[in-house]
Amino acid sequence: MFPIQNEMARRTFLRRGGLGTIALTSLFRANDSAAAAPLGSGGLHHRPRIKRVIHLYMAGGPSHLETFDYKPEMAKYDGQPMPQSLTDGQPIAQLQGKSLKVMAPQHPFARHGESGLWMSSVFKHTASLADDMCVIKSMHTEQINHDPAHTFFNTGTAISGRPSMGAWVMYGLGAETQELPGFIVLTSEGGGQSQPISSRQWHSGFLPSRYQGVQMHATGNPVHYVGNPAGVGPRQQREVVDAVSRINSLRNQVLDDPEIATRISGYEMAFRMQTSVPELTDMSGEPEHIVKMYGCTPGDGSFGSNCLLARRLAERGVRFIQLYHRGWDHHGGVKNGVAKTASLVDQGTAALVNDLKQRGMLEDTLIVWGGEFGRTPMAQGSGRDHHINGFSLWMAGGGVKAGSSYGATDEFGYNAVENKVHVRDFHATMLHLLGIDHNRFSYKFQGLDFRLTGVEPAHVIHDILNT
Repeated sequence: MFPIQNEMARRTFLRRGGLGTIALTSLFRANDSAAAAPLGSGGLHHRPRIKRVIHLYMAGGPSHLETFDYKPEMAKYDGQPMPQSLTDGQPIAQLQGKSLKVMAPQHPFARHGESGLWMSSVFKHTASLADDMCVIKSMHTEQINHDPAHTFFNTGTAISGRPSMGAWVMYGLGAETQELPGFIVLTSEGGGQSQPISSRQWHSGFLPSRYQGVQMHATGNPVHYVGNPAGVGPRQQREVVDAVSRINSLRNQVLDDPEIATRISGYEMAFRMQTSVPELTDMSGEPEHIVKMYGCTPGDGSFGSNCLLARRLAERGVRFIQLYHRGWDHHGGVKNGVAKTASLVDQGTAALVNDLKQRGMLEDTLIVWGGEFGRTPMAQGSGRDHHINGFSLWMAGGGVKAGSSYGATDEFGYNAVENKVHVRDFHATMLHLLGIDHNRFSYKFQGLDFRLTGVEPAHVIHDILNT
């Protein structure tokens, strides 16, 4: 059990109980281990399809109508009023009270690969992945403004302070590596409005803080304060870490506070990262053809460079990796804006999938590409407003049906109407691929059993998974 007051009472009992209670101590420690790894030692709910998740987070809300949701019939309605039957009483972020007129898709679409997946012309490189991708065209969510929508997509609720999905995964499965954090976040930007991303999007919430994500910087020193100051060598640093850990351990004997244990492990992780991070970010050994494939200069802060770093993180056992690209918010100039932003992420995306594939890693990795919501079929000048009733997301990798699409929106791309997929359904499916039954995966906090998928119904999307 995690509540500190229970731990203190237990410790007091053990200290006062004498040697006769020593057997109980080992039993309690066994319970602690089960709590720290709630699925048990290797005791997953079912056979996992994947080991890790790489989430390519297109922050700002990519327009599904200019990317993956082909709506040729909209052209004949261009400039005409939207049907009131669709829009009356519906949440519209910044178009309330405005004249709602249809804007036709701004880029041509074409079929790609043997699967014939429809894709916008803005994706010159991603088009090569058509036979690897499963495009979900019927996503819908509940929050219409950026920050709460990010919070909802990451945590399953708009209430701040809940654990992020990466933290949930770490809580359930633990880390595969002791040299790096198991949950790492990278950011890049460009191509449109760069809406801010709060660090609480990768926070651990009420879970112990050792499960939260760690942001690495795309340029310069990837982790602040990991390097030793001048004149301090590894031996001196080891002595400092050992001394601080002993002091923390003495305090922990009194309180048995999980956050003290987290602090101790944090010092140890930081010490190991002094060696592992420089090796991770030294890309001088990457073959020239691989760097060229990503279309970047390693360490230049671009999305392509972050994709290359994501592959290296995955190779080193990092379980949950998020790459945010801030630049998909196109309230104006959606035609040029989508083309520009797509050009910044297109090559890196394709390179990452192909690189993992050629290394035999795609089969146990889930790649997710998408934003917090979509964009309206109605014009906002030359742009589009926020939209939550229907948008697109794609996945590739272990267990996902390659070269497929799932679900559909109506002829205007307004509402998801066929095989609707809620954000909670996405969470349930991701956990399922990791070997976790979302209905049996919870954490008790303030007397309640919390789940990533919440209390509302959530369903694994079996139709998009290989049998």
